[in-house]
Amino acid sequence: MKTDNKFRSGFVSIIGRPNVGKSTIMNLLIGEKISIISHRPQTTRNQIKTILTEEDFQAVFIDTPGLHTPKSKLGDYMIKAAENALNEVDIVLYVVEPYDDIKKSDMDIIERLRKIKTPVYLIINKTDTVEKNHILKVIDAYRRVFDFKEITPFCAIKASDRDGLISLIKGGLPEGPMYFPEDMITDQPERQLCCEIIREKALRLLDREVPHGIAVEINSMKKRDDRELIDIEAVVYCEKNSHKGIIIGKNGAMLKKIGSSARYDIERLLGSKVNLNIWIKVRKDWRDKENLLNELGYNRKQI
Repeated sequence: MKTDNKFRSGFVSIIGRPNVGKSTIMNLLIGEKISIISHRPQTTRNQIKTILTEEDFQAVFIDTPGLHTPKSKLGDYMIKAAENALNEVDIVLYVVEPYDDIKKSDMDIIERLRKIKTPVYLIINKTDTVEKNHILKVIDAYRRVFDFKEITPFCAIKASDRDGLISLIKGGLPEGPMYFPEDMITDQPERQLCCEIIREKALRLLDREVPHGIAVEINSMKKRDDRELIDIEAVVYCEKNSHKGIIIGKNGAMLKKIGSSARYDIERLLGSKVNLNIWIKVRKDWRDKENLLNELGYNRKQI
């Protein structure tokens, strides 16, 4: 662990299978809700940079889509984003859950990690769900298959674990400048964050087959001159007419629930009252159409 007083900075890639808690960990470290959280796989679709700045270091976190087998052009985009995050960073945090055996999908990720030179720290998340003796077995299993820089058990509900992880990251960063202003916590524009919040609420509330067939776009976002109120016009795109009906719900009940839940988080993000209107449009098979993916911000050439 470095103990000098020189300023340290660098980029930290957070990788792992879908749904192991990558976004939860990043939000916890930053202290703000930047990455959306859901129990469904493929929640994160883009690399999201968040910035943690303290007196003597700055860590720029890249939260990537979970590594999985792609089934569409959108899936290809997500995999490319995740794999690129392994390169040109200073630290890789590889997040896993404390399963009895290492899953095949995790072994596939480990094979990818063998091809990089970046130090890899294994974060065994959700340790509060198993006994302490079991965690030791998990540590031993992973130690046998890869030369990790360090293996750290982690529980998001323990403040001491957060502090320990921050110290570990700080110790692995090189000396460097402050890349972003000290009060900046993300490079994502407000519109993109609002889109992600709306999509999160849909992921939480909709039926199993619908959420991954949706995308969100903000068409308009304007502050009123006469009062502290922001008007937001958003569009939720889905792939089928039947999905449109599910999203709207009986007498508009589901759409109202998504909207009111999203509005609460958006108001916290923007620090203002919000008038949120959401429209539903069908764009058949948008996940496999390059031009639509580009329009919605999933451009492979920009990864």
